[in-house]
Amino acid sequence: MAPDIASRPTARMRTRALYLAAGLAIIGAGLTLRFVPVGLPLAIVKYGGSALWGAMVYCLVAVLLPGRRTRAILIVAGTIALLVELSRLIHTPALDAFRLTLAGALLLGRIFSPWNLVAYAAGLAASALVDRLVRSRADKE
Repeated sequence: MAPDIASRPTARMRTRALYLAAGLAIIGAGLTLRFVPVGLPLAIVKYGGSALWGAMVYCLVAVLLPGRRTRAILIVAGTIALLVELSRLIHTPALDAFRLTLAGALLLGRIFSPWNLVAYAAGLAASALVDRLVRSRADKE
């Protein structure tokens, strides 16, 4: 068996671990941005958190779809972000009750805003750019 074929599962697990670590770091940054008063303007806190949420979705999709191209990960993550934002237009007692919890507010949000879509797109684009740069650097090594 060729060495590169034998090492693929190991490389794939390492890649998944890196995406997961990046996702956890992004979650930490987002929670810090939202809950630790550092004196940033409200718009940066709100939309920076949304951009980080988009980046986190990108990382989690990359963990779930190992070996996929950046474009495929971006499309799936973008679709998820769009659907989550559009879900804010749906109101049921159970869904609204969940949105009032901390977990519901962080995962789903409370109020629809097209500006969130812009922030998600920024976070997704930044993630895809970093992903592509890291992948191209790894391919050269």
